[in-house]
Amino acid sequence: MRSAAASATIAGVTEIRVLTDDAQYRAHNTLFRRAMHWGPPTDDQWKLTQPSYEDGRVHAAFEGDTMVGSTQSFASTMVVPGGAKVPHAAVSRVGVRADYTRRGVLSALMREQLSTLPDPVATLRASEGRIYGRFGYGLATRVRFLRVDARKAAIPGAMTGSVRMLDPDTAEKTLPDLHTAAGLGRPGQITRWQGWWVRAFDRTGDSNNLVTVVHSGLDGDDGYVSYKVSEDKDFKHHMEVEDFVAANADAWRDLWIYLTRLDLIDTIEVDAALDDPLAWLFEDPRVVYTKDVFDQVWLRLVDVPRMLAARTYGQAAPVVVEVRDKLLPANDGRYRISPEGAERVDAAADITIPVDLLGAVYLGDTRFSDLAAARRIEGTRFDEADALFASPVAPLCSTFF
Repeated sequence: MRSAAASATIAGVTEIRVLTDDAQYRAHNTLFRRAMHWGPPTDDQWKLTQPSYEDGRVHAAFEGDTMVGSTQSFASTMVVPGGAKVPHAAVSRVGVRADYTRRGVLSALMREQLSTLPDPVATLRASEGRIYGRFGYGLATRVRFLRVDARKAAIPGAMTGSVRMLDPDTAEKTLPDLHTAAGLGRPGQITRWQGWWVRAFDRTGDSNNLVTVVHSGLDGDDGYVSYKVSEDKDFKHHMEVEDFVAANADAWRDLWIYLTRLDLIDTIEVDAALDDPLAWLFEDPRVVYTKDVFDQVWLRLVDVPRMLAARTYGQAAPVVVEVRDKLLPANDGRYRISPEGAERVDAAADITIPVDLLGAVYLGDTRFSDLAAARRIEGTRFDEADALFASPVAPLCSTFF
């Protein structure tokens, strides 16, 4: 990948620049918010947002001196199948002014951002499902939105550990390290940057009335849950779980015992992985209702050889996968995938796949055979490829950005 440049000229209209100061960052944030049909940030909102702007990671499109498009990334790391952690770019604040859409501005921004990223993989949350496939992003994780009927939720037995409630000052000091230690157990999970935590601990906005409870097991702190409770016009109390981290099954079970034994709670809503066994905790599994299953992160393999080498593979005969990447042609090539790893080869391909769909199968959420059935990829030996890329647990990214 080529090194970052101060700017890049796009034929006809747009110049892509790397922004460098707070005034530019605030204009960037205003443009993005306008693209989302929100008003510009107030002074208080900007005070919370400013720490999330990182030098070298903020791109904007200009026509002359007029900013017409925005994108940025946050430096992070991602867990891949097998447990390795790789440098990762959390891409966000992607927007184009309404009077400049359909003119190649977004394509120019995506091309420049991806070609200059220092990280081998990027993910984003897509506002619309049809936008990002053409830039090499594939739908890589999905999430279940669950509702628990707390009035009927009975978990047999007692806790195996203990819980303690944190005051806001202690939570602010404790949670970042605890999340890093206990919250990265699944493929797709990412570390959180300083600006993320600034917003999470804002006591004047979304985190007002937030309660945090930490779990301790035999080896010390190994999980936590943060939640808010609201009351409706019928005096029913509804809990929203904002953050749930558990390093092991005991912490997971004990935290749910705590939540479901609280007084004055009628319902609990939580986001969960596709394979989360929550219903099996309860004497009546019907107390857990799946409201929806929705796409979560879209994954872009920026450096395909490095990312294929970073993860582990299941037991199956080797398969040669040919990757095609229109935006980053250095990724084009054939890769032999085996239980021992991945390497570039000149052998004939068993499967041909575009880079966006390779991103979709990379974490194990989607199978090659499903893509073949949908006529999205070509080749043979899809069952072996499924076994090689399978993950023993469903991927998830519980950090919203």
